[in-house]
Amino acid sequence: MTTPPFEDRAPADDRITAYDERHFVTYLRILDAAEEGADWSEVSRIVFGIDPTADPERARLVHASHLTRARWMTDHGYKHLLDKARKH
Repeated sequence: MTTPPFEDRAPADDRITAYDERHFVTYLRILDAAEEGADWSEVSRIVFGIDPTADPERARLVHASHLTRARWMTDHGYKHLLDKARKH
């Protein structure tokens, strides 16, 4: 599975962004991995293609930022999706 190009830090907006829309699957993958107790370094390697041994700081930052955003999506972001769907 290919991950769309990503930034080191996921958005922190209080609305869903185009970046979020491109990364819905990425967010689901890292949420599933977290639920299964996967090690963050393996998630960084598999999902983002970052070698945590070669670049541990970046690997941890990317993982943590995107996991935080994925959790925001499940707690708050989905409401924006529902509002958007109701308007159409």
